[in-house]
This record gives sequence, structure tokens and C-alpha cells, in this order.
Amino acid sequence: MPVPLVIDTDTAQDDCIALLAGLLDPRADLRAVTMVAGNVGFRRQLRNAFLTLNAAGRLGDVPVHAGCRRPLMRPWTGAENVHGDGVGGLTMDDTDQAAEDEHGVDALVRLAAEHPGELSIAAIGPLTNIASAALKDPAFASNVGTLYVMGGSNNGRGNITPAAEFNFYVDPEAAKAVFAAGFEIVVVPWHPLTLERAVFGPDTLTAIEELDTPLARFFTRVCGPTLEFDRSVGIDGTTHPDSLTAALALHPELLRAGGRYNVDVETSGEITRGYAAMSWGVHGLEPNATVVEDVDAQAFRDYLTGLLARPVEPRRPIAGV
Repeated sequence: MPVPLVIDTDTAQDDCIALLAGLLDPRADLRAVTMVAGNVGFRRQLRNAFLTLNAAGRLGDVPVHAGCRRPLMRPWTGAENVHGDGVGGLTMDDTDQAAEDEHGVDALVRLAAEHPGELSIAAIGPLTNIASAALKDPAFASNVGTLYVMGGSNNGRGNITPAAEFNFYVDPEAAKAVFAAGFEIVVVPWHPLTLERAVFGPDTLTAIEELDTPLARFFTRVCGPTLEFDRSVGIDGTTHPDSLTAALALHPELLRAGGRYNVDVETSGEITRGYAAMSWGVHGLEPNATVVEDVDAQAFRDYLTGLLARPVEPRRPIAGV
């Protein structure tokens, strides 16, 4: 059966690839895209979302809602140094594209209430929208079927500070609130999972280039700037935690191992802001999330490569593809 899905995103690089999964996978019933402040400027994120919908041949089919434009309590921190504009300089005519009138937080609350216990949310940016929806509607957490969160590290290293992964660092108060709200949560962490299972190395990237479909060319351009950054910090490939999160929401058979943890997020530490403390059951703390520990990496690579092989044409010309 199709999976009712919302993707909550800060659209840049792998967020775009995660959107392709939600737009092209036959198992996905993508009800909405909600936008949260994160990787790049907010208007740029919106444009990147419309560009990705167009690349998938779905422009105009899925509503895009603008959500929270800044973290709950802090100034916005971006990642343009990693992603550039988030789409490798690709452009299209989007002058007639605009977000829905309904705010992203209101859309999340409404969609979960319309299908209590059924909706999956892939939250692949900072958790500001999710925390705000839980605050606005006390029933929101129980109305959501499963909340898939890309964020944190499993007692490992961060990717924006030594202690913190970007999504939790940008809005640690929101992340802390979400883990206390009572959601059924599946966490896809940056370290060690992403670095061990969701890096597309040279062989995979070459195989994708050789597909030479519009989607494959889109992938190569969108991921190009981040590939350069990743290589500069010793990662020989592109990282894909966001698309892995979307893939797990649609294909739980990709999961090989996971554990029940108590997850909490540091908000006040001077050098540990955004650190995810994941207790594995020996500290007397009640588990509040399933943390993914291993996935079928080859099946995940094959899954995304298969989507990119599809002969999908954009509805509007994209300069650069």
C-alpha cells in the first residue's frame, strides 16, 4: 500500500534527492513538502524545492508549504559553505511558483489529524516545524504514525562542530522538544551510519553519470559542490543521509539493525550545543526512539540508482541539465 508521506526539508543537495524518492517511488503518497530554515536561504530553499519537483516531472502536483523561517530561539545558521546554492547552479523559470497560503506548521497539524496514526513524516532538516506543530496541537505527536528524523550522531562525531550534527545544531531547542513530545521516532544519525553506509563513492557516482538520464544529470549537478566539500574533509564521495531517511520511510526492509535508545539533545553547552546523547539502555532512562544502526547499503545505492535511471523529463526546461 502507498505510504502517506510528508517531507519536511531545507532543500539543498541530498534533500533534493530525498524529494525525488518521495516524488518517484510508487510506494510514496507524498501529501506535501514543508519547508524549514536550514541549509541555505529560505527563498532559495523554496526555489530548490520547485526545481526538484520539476526535475521529477511533478511540478504542480504536490503542495509546497513555507514553514518556520528561523529556529525557535536562535539566529539562523546556514551551510552555504558546504552546498553553495544547493542545486549546483541549476535554474528554471519559477516566476509563477509560490508556496501555499497555509503555513507549513498548520499543514503538518492538519494532515496528521486527517489520517491519525497513518502519516509518516521524513524530517530531514532542523526540527523547528515539528516542534512547533507539537506545541500548537497536543495531539500532533500521537496523530503522526512514524516520525523519521535525520539528525544527530550516535555518540559520535558531528559534522558542523566536533560534537554536533548540523540539523540538531541549528535548532537544538526544537530537537530536544521533539524527543520529549511522545512521537514514534526513527533516527537516522550522521555518525557512524551515514559515513559507513550512505556515502556514494567513485564507482557509484560514475555509474550514475553513465546513466545519462535527465535525473542522473540533475543528481550529478546538484551533488557536485557538496562532493567537492566532502572530499576536502576526507570523505571520498557524496553523503546521502536525507535520501536514506526517505528510503527507510518507504522501504523499512532496508533496515538491518536498530536499537531502542533514550535520545536527548544538549542546548546549553558552550562547546556541545546540539550534541545528541543517545543512551543505549544502561542508564535507567526510558527509550524514546529507535536509532538506526545498520542498513543494506548496496540495496540503498541500487534503489536510488534505479530511480535516477527512469526516463523522466522535466515539465519545464532546466538550464544546465
